[in-house]
Amino acid sequence: MVRRLLAAGFAVTVWNRDGSKAEALATDGARVAATAAEAAQGADIVFTMLSDGNAVGDVLFGQGAAEALKPGAVVVDTSSIAPKIARAHAEKLAERGIAHLDAPVSGGTVGAAAGTLAIMVGGDAATVESLAEVFAPLGRVTHVGPSGAGQVCKLANQQIVAVTIGALAEAMVLVEAGGASRAAFRDAIRGGFAESRILDLHGARMVERRFEPGGPSRLQLKDLDTALAVAADLGLTLPLTSDVREAFAGFVAGGGAELDHSALLLHLEAQNPKTGA
Repeated sequence: MVRRLLAAGFAVTVWNRDGSKAEALATDGARVAATAAEAAQGADIVFTMLSDGNAVGDVLFGQGAAEALKPGAVVVDTSSIAPKIARAHAEKLAERGIAHLDAPVSGGTVGAAAGTLAIMVGGDAATVESLAEVFAPLGRVTHVGPSGAGQVCKLANQQIVAVTIGALAEAMVLVEAGGASRAAFRDAIRGGFAESRILDLHGARMVERRFEPGGPSRLQLKDLDTALAVAADLGLTLPLTSDVREAFAGFVAGGGAELDHSALLLHLEAQNPKTGA
């Protein structure tokens, strides 16, 4: 995402808790800051992309980024966090005269590099519109509602992703046990009602057994836990989400935390030892 912004001509200052990740962007033209507060100093727009709500809160309010921002600046949080935490951040920033958008993304590392991310934005509609030129290099923006709504939509997206990965992994186990080729099965159903981005990308990962993380399973589990917590607050029962959450929890506990979420296939193969490589 930083490289896309730089290529579009924006001046970008970067900071990361792991300094080596920030330094890697220096050759692309980014200025590397020593602290979060230094990165935010004088900025018109600050993008955050962190692992969870606690990390976002720490960077904004614990490490001085919010204090360094000038009134009228905008914080665009592209992390996937709980909606109530996003709303709390928005309220706290508003006290300083700083706007906040929760803008989680979907599309993974492939979409980020290509500038084709799906960006779900919660917050003030006029603020979203004012940043159209900034969002354009990153992907397609949809304003989905008030503060926190972007995070709700991202959780719903993650439900669909997880359940679809689970269904595809089970299908791979079934066809192999039944004597069919996994690769041929995937080719056969391309273009039918089961066609999807997940069948395209993660289906290929399952066939080729390439599970280096694009989306680590531990983060998929985190999002499912958050989705179910929000559902509980709303009085909802989501049985499919609950079932796939248990599968991911077992996989993560068994050592799959850092493998791609498509590697849920390995968890199912372990339950069906006559299948798999």
